[in-house]
Amino acid sequence: MASAMTLCLASSAAFAQAWPARPISLIVPFPAGGTTDVLARVVGQELAKSLGQPVVVESRPGAGATLGADFVAKAKPDGYTLLMGAVHHTIATSVYRKLPYDFQKDFAPITTVALVPNVLVVNPNVPAKNVKELLALAKSEPGKLTYGSNGNGTGQHLIGAQFEGLGGVQLLHVPYKGSGPLTVDLLGGQITMSFDTITPVLQQIKLGKLRALAVTTIRRLPALPDVPTLDESGLKGFDLGTWFGILAPAATPGEIVTRLNTELVKIINSVEFRKKMADIGAEPIGNTPGQMARQIREDTERFARLVKDAKVSVE
Repeated sequence: MASAMTLCLASSAAFAQAWPARPISLIVPFPAGGTTDVLARVVGQELAKSLGQPVVVESRPGAGATLGADFVAKAKPDGYTLLMGAVHHTIATSVYRKLPYDFQKDFAPITTVALVPNVLVVNPNVPAKNVKELLALAKSEPGKLTYGSNGNGTGQHLIGAQFEGLGGVQLLHVPYKGSGPLTVDLLGGQITMSFDTITPVLQQIKLGKLRALAVTTIRRLPALPDVPTLDESGLKGFDLGTWFGILAPAATPGEIVTRLNTELVKIINSVEFRKKMADIGAEPIGNTPGQMARQIREDTERFARLVKDAKVSVE
């Protein structure tokens, strides 16, 4: 038995040392153009340099980011298939009644890449110039104002539901497959507002094509210093943002997880990466697998309470 275990450990170590010997797939569970895709491409490019193998960013959108997650959960745990996960996956655990995977048990956390605040933006044709005016408009037309999200059970969906609850208004939720198609419709006036991450809308805000009314985190954003928080705007205690991180299938060898964490944290702490994050309004993180696992566990518990209070569910 001892000799067999020794042989197994030696084989695992040899495999990890040989890794990576071919391209790595980084699965993005949303369409191209959104924050998840942007971060994945920046990280993938740098990770390819440090590992000496291509990192192929592959989009597998649908069902509030759960289709891509399910694909990775069921992939061979050999370090060649990774997930660009997000806070959405901790929310989906409570929103979807029949998920085909367990986000805490079926994945090996590697590191949280960045925290990206969300912003309440409206089409410029909307007469409201601030949150107070938007709430008044929503109350005068219950259920008529629309907000888009990246899908049922995503962070934007829950933020919208929380906004409805704290603001005492009724909005119409319109789910999309990702930020790309959502932003197109918002710019075209097909929907009233969104609570998307800052990355896909920052340039449109600066160009005056979208109007930012508030940020959803407790602190104002350096990229939008004149835009108040929802807490400042009267929705006291409102503090929700979106984190993004990389995970592997649960049984991925520990040596590979450690190697990935080491390389990714170096990338995240680099001056070049931090500048790129500042340009899109993101805060670099770069924590340990254990810290990311704790973050996932705590967020899953926190959002379970919010989902219950907001009565958000998807079959």
